[in-house]
This record gives sequence, C-alpha cells and structure tokens, in this order.
Amino acid sequence: QVQLVESGGGLVQAGGSLRLSCAVSGIVFRLNALTWYRQAPGNKRNLVAGITSDGITNYADSVKGRFTISRDNAKNTVYLQMNSLKSEDTAVYYCRLGLFGSWGQGTQVTVSS
Repeated sequence: QVQLVESGGGLVQAGGSLRLSCAVSGIVFRLNALTWYRQAPGNKRNLVAGITSDGITNYADSVKGRFTISRDNAKNTVYLQMNSLKSEDTAVYYCRLGLFGSWGQGTQVTVSS
C-alpha cells in the first residue's frame, strides 16, 4: 500500500523560506518520479515541480528560480525547498507519485504579506 506523508508547512512572512518533505512508503522509491502540486482556495490543483527517477527536474514558470525539488533515495523522501515566498504561494501543497499516482494528504503553506 502506497503512502505519502507531507510535512513542513506553516506560516511564513513574504520573502521567507520553507522546506516541505514527503516521506513515501510502499513502493521502490528510487524507480519512481515524484511531483509536488498546490491548490489555493477556489482554484484547481496545479503542478508545481517534478523530479524523475534520474533526478531530472522541472518547474512551473511561477516558481522557477525560487523553488527547488530534490530527493533522497536513502530516506525515501522528496523535498520542496521554497525561497522568496510570496503571498500568492499560499496553498495546500501535495506530493504525488508521478503524474497519475497516489496523493499525500497535503500540508498548508500560508505566506503573510
């Protein structure tokens, strides 16, 4: 049974940083791509960043240069380092197995201006 558990969300001032973590179990972690999505109130869930099993990364235009996705295969964990946070980054952040797989429960990120 696949499980994804996010942590690291919280309240931060604009310009600050947060690092989200997503611990994954139930799969051969190193063989899978992982993604981060976010959903703001009233909006659909959007892809923020992804990382392949080979470590190739991609980002939404809105976060390029500010967010970094990374993975630690020894810890079965994917991270999202978020710097220079803006109020428009406020959302629930979800990690996901690839683009079509299981979701985590989400973690709230609130950026105050």
